[in-house]
Amino acid sequence: MDFQYSDKVKGLITKLEAFMDEHIYPNEQAFLDHLETTDNRWSTHPIIEALKPKAKAAGLWNLFLPDPEHGAGLNNLEYAPLAEIMGRCLWSSEVFNCSAPDTGNMEVFAQYASDAQKEKWLTPLLNGEIRSAFAMTEPEVASSDATNIETSIVRDGDEYVINGRKWYISGAMNEHCKIMIVMGKTDPDNENRHIQQSQILVPMDTKGVNVVRPMQVMGWDDAPEGHAEIVFDNVRVPVENIILGEGRGFEIAQGRLGPGRIHHCMRLIGQAQRALEAMCKRADSRVAFGRKLADQGSVREDIARSACEIDQARLLTLKAANAMDLYGNKVAQELIAQIKIIAPNMAINVIERAMQMHGAMGLSQDTFLSRSYSYARTIRLADGPDQVHMSQLGKRLIKRYTA
Repeated sequence: MDFQYSDKVKGLITKLEAFMDEHIYPNEQAFLDHLETTDNRWSTHPIIEALKPKAKAAGLWNLFLPDPEHGAGLNNLEYAPLAEIMGRCLWSSEVFNCSAPDTGNMEVFAQYASDAQKEKWLTPLLNGEIRSAFAMTEPEVASSDATNIETSIVRDGDEYVINGRKWYISGAMNEHCKIMIVMGKTDPDNENRHIQQSQILVPMDTKGVNVVRPMQVMGWDDAPEGHAEIVFDNVRVPVENIILGEGRGFEIAQGRLGPGRIHHCMRLIGQAQRALEAMCKRADSRVAFGRKLADQGSVREDIARSACEIDQARLLTLKAANAMDLYGNKVAQELIAQIKIIAPNMAINVIERAMQMHGAMGLSQDTFLSRSYSYARTIRLADGPDQVHMSQLGKRLIKRYTA
């Protein structure tokens, strides 16, 4: 691997860091204050809307897309340091049109959708005019195994009829979310469990789409995006809303989740790095029992251990990204699984140390740490729990070394 970034990437890093310093960090408290005073917590924050044109003008738009026509033309390895920088603030990725679940959905549209589907939904997503959601997880089944999905998609003439219940549909509470990609079963009795599923486009305003409630994550509602619980009650959409064709849902999901998983890891490294920096500043400024925290041996050990763990996770992320670029997502799936196991747990440990070092302040709304911890803990489950990744990775390794 070549760890030297091109002049193009170095230039983007410099511009992005400057943008964060000028526009993102100074507005973090204003973002939170707005959520406490607004009458509509599910509207895209005015700060984000104001900053989007600035990001576009700076050439910091759709950085995740390798397609140079619509994105920055970067591969996964080149995107990694940019995602890490954006990840330092939980809401900043949207400013650059690089936030989940839109990034994964745009990749699905770009890779699998028909020309008509792209024109209707991908174009406004690329322009940052609308938001989107991906509806897979269900409360009644273990959704980490996509073959368990029970939502039904039944063809009736020129329409599909959808029935089921989904929850933790990230982004679906936001009033700018206009389209969902819904995972369900069109052929539940097929002997091949991996071709029972399909993915279909469902506009949020379709009759029968009933938003039940916003789901909380460790006490936060994650406004203005939110995570919706939705009941699909005889929802009817045209047959042309199916993506790629019946029975292709599992295939699409696997193609979508690889980049999504590593993007989460990139952002988590940014969160952990920021926590480390906050730890060092706190240690240098806080006095306890007559000495600076920085003079305490255990504090220095926590800081050193955190730096080591961050760099280990960062290097593994870069290795996985490089393998995705060179060999494709399927070949790189073991490395993707490894980093999806490592990065969230690393971030939890580092942020936990930073919270401990900040004392009561670390639990409060006066730092980013408590929200950051909640995000890191969530990613241990999002896009597949640790146990699933470890089980599958272990199975592959046993097979390889006992062949």
